Amino acid sequence: MTSSPITEICFVLPPALLLLDLAGAADAFRIAGAQGLPLRLRMVAPVREGESASTGLGVGLSGVEPLPEQVADDVLVVVCGAVGDGGSVLSNDASRELVDWLRRCVSGRPVACVCSGALLAAAAGLLKDRCCTTHHTLLDALRRLEPTADVLDSRVFVEDRGVYTSAGVTAGIDLALHLIAGLGSPRMAAAVAREMAVYLRRAPGDPALSPWLEGRNHMDARIHRVQEALVHAPAEDWPLARLAEIGHMSVRSLTRRFREASGMSIHSYHARLRLALARQALAAGDTVERAAERAGLGSARQLRRLWSAGADGTPATVRRA
Repeated sequence: MTSSPITEICFVLPPALLLLDLAGAADAFRIAGAQGLPLRLRMVAPVREGESASTGLGVGLSGVEPLPEQVADDVLVVVCGAVGDGGSVLSNDASRELVDWLRRCVSGRPVACVCSGALLAAAAGLLKDRCCTTHHTLLDALRRLEPTADVLDSRVFVEDRGVYTSAGVTAGIDLALHLIAGLGSPRMAAAVAREMAVYLRRAPGDPALSPWLEGRNHMDARIHRVQEALVHAPAEDWPLARLAEIGHMSVRSLTRRFREASGMSIHSYHARLRLALARQALAAGDTVERAAERAGLGSARQLRRLWSAGADGTPATVRRA
């Protein structure tokens, strides 16, 4: 796991909170914390001490703190969405108080927005000259609020210079998984996704999935066990019979089910993991020969052959970069 300067996720709750905007993302971070990512979760809203935060379902949320006077450097602010259209989300005194707080305390720092939370961020000037998105019914409202923004549709989430925005409701889970991959590791994000029984997704145009996440968007527990073995020791040689034993199935069933679940063969999956290992070694300054050794390959020539079949450029170009 990589060390992260973020130690707290602060969820900002607008009036008429859309509960799933909070619950989906917050639970993803909670599970990541249970798996070793050192994070505190905090809920704040434009309320007085002891008041409940209002939700779109008509039930109140207790245990929510008033908006703090300042936000520490180790805090990632997540602005949740509210029930309503582009006008109603910003039409009451509490929403205006929240926008003013975002402008004073969050401007110029990392922030993530779920669904119509992007409208609150836009009203506070946080999306100026940035690419962003929101729920598909609110795209035009977002464009009116921040004419300088490049508002993208048909996106699960968008990242631009430390500002994250996501489409409606469940896309907040996708964004949370992406953030967990960065704060912790891609492997942890995959584990959280499996615990939540959701798929790992990326928005169109975002970078391709990491090899450590690729091929994991399925619910076949036996194939996940096989993939976990490969991910934990990609430099090892893995005979099919050994993998079949881990998956508690025959070799024939393993090869068939692996392709059906992951969309690729076991050989291809293993090769991609080895290439990822080699790429990391090269980026750290290792020679091509040493990178091949770290990836469990017999020689630099074998690495180059594998590279030409599954990656752009050459190992030498990565090392120079």
